[in-house]
Amino acid sequence: MAFKKSRRDFVVKSTLAAAGFFIVPRHVLGGPGFTAPSDQLAIAAIGSGGKGGSDLKNAFNGGKNRIVALCDVDPERATQAIKDHSKASFYYDYRVMLDKELDIDAVTIGTPDHTHALIAQNAMLRGKHVYVQKPLTHTISEARLLTQIAEKYKIVTQMGNQGGSNQGVIRLKQWVQDQEIGRIEKVQVWTNRPVWPQGIQMPLANENEKPEKLDWDLWLGPATKRPFTPGLHPFNWRGFWEYGTGSLGDMGCHLFDAPYKALQLGYPSGVQCSVVDVYKEMWRPEYTPEACPLAAKVAIDFPADKNNPNGVVFEWMDGGLQPAIPEELAATFVPKTNGVYMMGSNGVITCDTYGNHPTLFKKGQEPLLFDTSVQGNLDLNHNQAWTEACKTGHGSIEHKALTSSFDYAGPFTETVLMGNLAIRSHQLRRENASGREEYFGRKKLYWDGVNMKITNLEEANQFVTKPYRKGWELSNL
Repeated sequence: MAFKKSRRDFVVKSTLAAAGFFIVPRHVLGGPGFTAPSDQLAIAAIGSGGKGGSDLKNAFNGGKNRIVALCDVDPERATQAIKDHSKASFYYDYRVMLDKELDIDAVTIGTPDHTHALIAQNAMLRGKHVYVQKPLTHTISEARLLTQIAEKYKIVTQMGNQGGSNQGVIRLKQWVQDQEIGRIEKVQVWTNRPVWPQGIQMPLANENEKPEKLDWDLWLGPATKRPFTPGLHPFNWRGFWEYGTGSLGDMGCHLFDAPYKALQLGYPSGVQCSVVDVYKEMWRPEYTPEACPLAAKVAIDFPADKNNPNGVVFEWMDGGLQPAIPEELAATFVPKTNGVYMMGSNGVITCDTYGNHPTLFKKGQEPLLFDTSVQGNLDLNHNQAWTEACKTGHGSIEHKALTSSFDYAGPFTETVLMGNLAIRSHQLRRENASGREEYFGRKKLYWDGVNMKITNLEEANQFVTKPYRKGWELSNL
């Protein structure tokens, strides 16, 4: 993009110097809102229906950018995008699209979690800027890899947790910085997810139920090859570990973001959890290794540092579980289905999903609410900030102002997925000396963030990464 701008400026200046003509500005010729093609990004969407469709719409931004290619393994899901961008080429396979569409500047990625890293890596290694839906990746090791690639190849990146661009997060950070409620050592976060099946066995395969136009093998991507399985595509894959990241992966990037930023946290030091799984009989749990549990409670420890001298604990609850209402809020506060409590020595700060409606409950004072209703469409703002940064390039002011570029979103995603590592380790079982099954992973796990390693349970480290189907492996840097 920098080359295009430089060339355009040279042509305009040369023409003026040679002929002295009066040049009518392009925005006058094109009318209100007109953006010249040379000022537009050439964007492709990988995953063009559902959430991918809304990301595509935001990136297009009413014509401020061009949509040159669409990709989806199920064109029926992408019907609206195909209709809206009839001049864009359509592909099933993102690899074919990236091979053929050489003028693509940037890519939005709105596919199931298990394919995020593979697609993003492929695009970034070709020099394409990327916008990837949350959670950034399926595993901790994938998040680390994408962070390194983005930095090495100077890619402008953004994860799709739009709350990161919420003005409420800025106000919440200010309250924390000013120690309005004293030192914060505990954060409680909850969600009503899952709103899809969890704690169940994998549905039975049935090739006869496969949608006619769906390319099932491409949908599986790096996952184990299996016959078409009804109930996974297009939504309920979220509840199975091979494709999704459960309630924590779905909502953790939205709900953890505000407190994680405000407290300036880094890698956690430990994690533990308890889960509610399906029970066949009252005394015998039905083990469901493929599926995320019905409900979970996770505690993630952060070590003491200069900003948090006593450390911080994040407590996560899902599946309908909620923490007790703090005393400072008990008289008036009605908890929503998703929310955050930041507990301080002199009060509590709350916010909703995306950092909305941050409220300061300071002891002895009336609650102070910061109104976030006037800032418009968070999704559009978050995506538009990325497209504008793509035009100015890596390292520009616009790029550095992004609230979820991979230098932040990578380590942050690693932290969110630490909870899933604990949940999956919690489900590990083996036969003990007396012949009975025991869940040997049910302990507090200690984490070496720099080296991406659990130090006190080797078996848990299998969940730092995952196996990849042959031909779908990630490339090493």
